[in-house]
Amino acid sequence: MPHGDRGRRVHLDTAGLGRMPAAARAQLTEWTRHEDRHGPYEVDEHVHHVVRPELDARLAALLGAPAGDTVLATGAADAFAALVPRLALGPGDRIWTTPYEGVANLTVLTALRDRARCRLEVVPLRPDGDLDLEWMAAHIDDDVALVSVAHVPAGCGIVTPVEDIGRILAPHRCLYAVDASYAVGQLPVDAGRIGCQLLTGDGWRFLRGPESVGFACLAPELRQALAPCGTGLLAPPEGASVVALNAALAVHEDAGPAGGLAAVLRTAVEETPGAELIAPGRVQCGIVTFRHAEMPAGLLRRALAARGVVVGKTVAQETPLYSPGRKATAAVRVSVHHDNSAWDAARFAEALREALAGRGRHAVPTAVRAAAPAPAAVAGGAVAAPAAGLRAVCAGSVAGAGAAGAVPAAGVPRPRRTAGRRHLALVSAPAPDGTA
Repeated sequence: MPHGDRGRRVHLDTAGLGRMPAAARAQLTEWTRHEDRHGPYEVDEHVHHVVRPELDARLAALLGAPAGDTVLATGAADAFAALVPRLALGPGDRIWTTPYEGVANLTVLTALRDRARCRLEVVPLRPDGDLDLEWMAAHIDDDVALVSVAHVPAGCGIVTPVEDIGRILAPHRCLYAVDASYAVGQLPVDAGRIGCQLLTGDGWRFLRGPESVGFACLAPELRQALAPCGTGLLAPPEGASVVALNAALAVHEDAGPAGGLAAVLRTAVEETPGAELIAPGRVQCGIVTFRHAEMPAGLLRRALAARGVVVGKTVAQETPLYSPGRKATAAVRVSVHHDNSAWDAARFAEALREALAGRGRHAVPTAVRAAAPAPAAVAGGAVAAPAAGLRAVCAGSVAGAGAAGAVPAAGVPRPRRTAGRRHLALVSAPAPDGTA
């Protein structure tokens, strides 16, 4: 590659924080300054009368939903936490989640289970890592009140067949919630085709808006279920952030597909000695996650950053029910966007070789395809991690995470967007005689 291009910074962490388009950044700067000088009221009026009609129309077109079905929030997790606990569930109900559920939503679900005294069940995985849709079709009944699914999880690039799940659930009375935080902006997301009653998303990942602004799409069935308390509990995002998200969506409407760049990145990882690709399932997206046998994920991420390639890191805490392969708590996460180029992928491969130079030669392990082929049911007071023989162990707790004696997943700290994360360790469960 040309020598002069080596100084250009390559951003491959859109799943963590997308690069804001110039137009969106200019709007964020302008209206933040305006609010600082003149107060929030003029910004609020501008948002209400000018921005929101445009933004609602753009979100509706993006999500395949009527404009009146979308509401703004400070993030997908915040919207889920504000709305789902208000559902009127009881002891005879069941909640379904999956091994790929994010820790923030899992915390909400376990607290709801404890309050409503219902059952929380984990849909099992097939041996290849995909959700077992045959199990879902065989076990669905009208006592399943809520099903929560991540379209794309935080820790790997698997794409969940949310539309197929919607067709399985459609004849039944359950509410279907889809977390599209890591999907919207990189994959087609159509709430109507999915058939979900709640779809949540973040504006700062693949949509490349500012932090602390997201949205939820609520179908009429969910609005009816929430009628006693409404949606007023959602914390509104700041005015300048709303303006910037609207500008980012205006640019996104013209964005083309990312092409095969993710496949190029996966090939680069697979050809790297000592690298272990974490890629369960048959369908992958623009997120590539891997570990290295000798270099910890944090150190490798910093080594790549020193060479001008920005990537992310994911920790087991983010998806505590999923435990791929060997017992490691962190992995490198690489994610592409429409504006990334073939040069960016080539530069990542080169920087990865440079960062690992001198680390020795290793056979390339087989990619991790599945973590938990067996089902995991949750009844009463414990969530069984899908991987047999594993239990989740976490230091720290969350205020208001549920009643005393809540499951380990309910006690994990809520992820922070800008601060450091605490780690969830996946360790072997004790033997019956009490030995480790």
